[in-house]
Amino acid sequence: MRSKSMMALFLFSVLLLGAPSFGEASTPAGRIEDSIRILREMAQQKDAETMGELLEQAKGVAVFPSVIKAGLVFGGQYGEGLVLRRDPATKKWYGPSFATVAGASWGLQIGAQSIALVLVITNDRGLDGFKGNNVKLGGDLAVAAGPVGRRGELGTDYRLRASIYSYSMTKGLFAGLSLEGAAITVDRNANQVYWGSPVTAAQALNKNASGPRVKPLLAEIERIIRTAKK
Repeated sequence: MRSKSMMALFLFSVLLLGAPSFGEASTPAGRIEDSIRILREMAQQKDAETMGELLEQAKGVAVFPSVIKAGLVFGGQYGEGLVLRRDPATKKWYGPSFATVAGASWGLQIGAQSIALVLVITNDRGLDGFKGNNVKLGGDLAVAAGPVGRRGELGTDYRLRASIYSYSMTKGLFAGLSLEGAAITVDRNANQVYWGSPVTAAQALNKNASGPRVKPLLAEIERIIRTAKK
């Protein structure tokens, strides 16, 4: 049993270190570019309308362009991304703060896949979780699978069920990704590279999101919101 576990850990480490998308996304600029690409792909799905409506009312959003999920008896997932804060009243954006997501699981599983993940933060409690150094999803904060389809088909109370709604996509289709127990951790190194000095997540999420580096990402999110309102 121990040898199998060690083999699984070795396989998982190799997959993480060898994943080409991590090399591209490891820099702040790479994560922003990959986030734009993933949001465009998600917006093209016919079931994406409610994601846009949730974003319109959101307190923030976290985007992890490539979460690698791998397993051989022992399973795990890891991804690098960013978090933005939004003021629904003024429609102003703040940030980004950079972060990682990681989790582990046991059970019958084998193989690996890359999954794009978007977390829509719906209330202040959810946002406060991302301002700290580390937050556990499903434990500290309730996470629900984001509703898909047309909003008229879902009623009016679907936005009130969780602090965070998750949307994940693999191979061009919406797919499920278990986030129970996964931890979101601040990437201090990426924050320092982007902002030019050490900043906490709370400090980064209080800075105006402006400038040529982040504006294309904000424009893509706003485009998704406008499309959902049509």
